[in-house]
Amino acid sequence: EFGHSAHSYFSRKNQPSNMSGYSIFVAEVASTCNEALLSHYMEQNLDDKRRLLLLNQELERFRATLFRQTMFAEFEHKIHQIEEAGEPLTATRMNEEYAALNRQYFGDTVETDESISKEWSRIPHFYMNYYVYQYATGYSAAQSLSHQILTEGAPAVERYINEFLKKGSSNYPIEILKNAGVDMTTPGPIEDACKVFEQKLDAFEKLMKA
Repeated sequence: EFGHSAHSYFSRKNQPSNMSGYSIFVAEVASTCNEALLSHYMEQNLDDKRRLLLLNQELERFRATLFRQTMFAEFEHKIHQIEEAGEPLTATRMNEEYAALNRQYFGDTVETDESISKEWSRIPHFYMNYYVYQYATGYSAAQSLSHQILTEGAPAVERYINEFLKKGSSNYPIEILKNAGVDMTTPGPIEDACKVFEQKLDAFEKLMKA
């Protein structure tokens, strides 16, 4: 949450009031970028037992934010397509669509409970207009920005502050991120986030075998 506070502080300090806010598309980037930087620091400074716990938490965050929210977004889009095709949106149909996506995303190795088909009904974001995909894109962008900060150092920090945190809504969100060093019009950031997930999973498995 400190990332949200820093984002709001820099935006309000450097933009006029009518442009000091920012869209949901970039809102989650600042908070999760901070999380990624903190996690990296902790990974380097914990003993193996605590590092294993941290890696488990990070892997779960990837699953919940990148993987699961993408599934949510696909369900949301599918429901809109059904409605636009003039087909009735019954609870039974929505249960079927949601259950099918769970089977597709989690595969045969995960046994899903029958009641998971009804989970969609408790997700408040589905009652908004295309909201959940922004968790996955924001998380991917944050992983890319944190990687740049960790590998480039000061130049990336300056770019992150000046081209992202200070910009508010002075430009389109996609352009703000692009100027900060993340091009969300390409698959690159999401592919890079998946590589980070793979690296953390490898580290987790190595510690489990130690």
